[in-house]
Amino acid sequence: MAAPTVRTVTVIGAGVMGRGIALASARSGFETRVVEPNEKAAQSAKEEVEKILARAQEKGEIDAAGAAAATARLAWARTPDAAKGSDLVIEAAPESVALKADIYAKLARHLEPEAILATNTSSLSITELAATSGRPARFLGMHFFNPVHRMRLIELVRGLETSDETVAVAEEVSRAMKKETVLVRESPGFVTSRINALIGNEAFAMLEAGVASARDIDKALKLGLNHPMGPFEMVDLVGLDTRLSILEYLERTLGDKYRPSPLLVRYVKAGRLGRKVGRGVYDYPE
Repeated sequence: MAAPTVRTVTVIGAGVMGRGIALASARSGFETRVVEPNEKAAQSAKEEVEKILARAQEKGEIDAAGAAAATARLAWARTPDAAKGSDLVIEAAPESVALKADIYAKLARHLEPEAILATNTSSLSITELAATSGRPARFLGMHFFNPVHRMRLIELVRGLETSDETVAVAEEVSRAMKKETVLVRESPGFVTSRINALIGNEAFAMLEAGVASARDIDKALKLGLNHPMGPFEMVDLVGLDTRLSILEYLERTLGDKYRPSPLLVRYVKAGRLGRKVGRGVYDYPE
């Protein structure tokens, strides 16, 4: 496969990660389409993109013309046919193999054979997802980090059949987005999710045991270990249900050391899912 020049990027999903990826793409000069069937989610994404660009202008990170150009490069759609003609599609759907496979099946009829399909999964098997995509050589993981406009890393994850050319194109796109990359071989949880899941799970175990308060555990890791966010601040941002799903997958694939904390399970059952619902480990009044 000859490495194509990426001009058009389609992002599937306008959730927390999808909207961030779309904005990074548009700011980097790519014509960017966002496919989000939920009108409320799409509207929320548009409003957040506007806020991020406004803050970037206030900080002098972008001028008004640059912000306007980025906004103009963003197009919003409800159905997967909007991906037609895209050079790169980045799927940012929830962590479910069945859901992602269904998305790939719907995309298949609209994508050119040379188009690259990437998934933003933080833990699922790239090889397994690639097998459902119909284009395993042109499939890889591009694991972005939240918030996308601040975090500099993308984990590039190659499956069993991912071609070198596909990786090269993903690296080129990542550089255009001003991101650093690490290349990871197929492995459950890759690098960051495995380590982060362990830290977060242990934090819940300590909280349940009464070792320290949530705020003091967060403070200890920020000031003592130089983490930019504490583990509870982080899990509230990414979603407790998302973290639980990752831990359950890692427990199935890597063993008991990833067994979810009972306290995390109870929080999720109680609907305390983090910032997105206004309550997680901490409360977020409107």
